[in-house]
Amino acid sequence: MMKVEDKLYWNRYRPDNHSHLEIADPKACLEKCDMKPCTYICPAEVYAWNEEREQIIMAYEGCLECGACLYGCPYSNIDWGNPRGGYGVMYKFG
Repeated sequence: MMKVEDKLYWNRYRPDNHSHLEIADPKACLEKCDMKPCTYICPAEVYAWNEEREQIIMAYEGCLECGACLYGCPYSNIDWGNPRGGYGVMYKFG
């Protein structure tokens, strides 16, 4: 049986020059959210907390478009939409 990490390796991405993800209120991440669940809920590790800049850094280009971040954010602070047609993840193993 193939591991999830091995399957993710086969995904290909066609990133748009415009992000389909946005943090609605960056201050909420700093002031309200202690656990930063988006940084560990996302299977593609799109979100990372930058301690020096005190903000969430996003690498939307690697998004799997699963929506886990939407449901994991306790403050509904992530604006998520599908990438424009022809952009985003292309799955090899559905």
